[in-house]
Amino acid sequence: MAVRKFKPTTPGQRHKVIGVFKGTITATTPEKTLTVGKRSTGGRNSSGHLSTRYRGGGHKRKLRLIDFKRQNDGVPATVKTIEYDPNRSARIALLYYQDGSKAYMIAPNGLQVGQTVISGEDAAPEVGNCLPLAKIPVGTLIHCIELRPGQGAEMARSAGTFAQLSAREGNYAIIKLPSGETRRILLACRATVGVVGNSDHNLEKSGKAGRSRWLGRRPHNRGVVMNPVDHPMGGGEGRQSGGHPRSRTGLYAKGLKTRSPKKHSSKYIIERRKK
Repeated sequence: MAVRKFKPTTPGQRHKVIGVFKGTITATTPEKTLTVGKRSTGGRNSSGHLSTRYRGGGHKRKLRLIDFKRQNDGVPATVKTIEYDPNRSARIALLYYQDGSKAYMIAPNGLQVGQTVISGEDAAPEVGNCLPLAKIPVGTLIHCIELRPGQGAEMARSAGTFAQLSAREGNYAIIKLPSGETRRILLACRATVGVVGNSDHNLEKSGKAGRSRWLGRRPHNRGVVMNPVDHPMGGGEGRQSGGHPRSRTGLYAKGLKTRSPKKHSSKYIIERRKK
């Protein structure tokens, strides 16, 4: 994957850096049977009232139905196309199974059109294959990891991310997550071998405000420019620092722990992402 930079012919082109589709994307239209229309709320609730600010507009999209569970065990599938998905940063791959079914999966780095992938306990630990953590060698880079058996992939799904299987302890695998957190996950949970593709996504720059509008993001007001009635950091004659950074509802924006100390899953976390 590579990125394109542009000559500064216009202010919007000056800082624009976008991904290259040529050579990486092999189809321009999605599989019709695996798409469904995506309804846009514009930040409004069922009564039509604004409940989420700074949302609205944006290009019309179609959802691609991604198979995060990969439960078609033992049936080989051929990678037919590598496609762009407007709903996520990663690329997706269209699979044609030998039993006639079709499915989308998150495309890892190195996945090629025509390659055969398979899921299940008997699958080899190769790029694109999905198998339980108990069958994956220690030290392997993985993505699309389940938190509970059969739940479907929950972690390490965005472009360029990966986790590492560090060790095994009894019925649990020790996983180093992209955030830096180390936690236990049941060995029966599944993961896909490899690193999520489109790893240059973090190098992209929109170059202009209009690209944010295409994504459905409206202009975002800072708290310090509001009135005191609207935000705790608002008001003041001239420019003021605004006091301690906090949200519109008064919660501190920096340093305040929001995770519940009694959360059930805390016992599975060995090392937090913030030391």
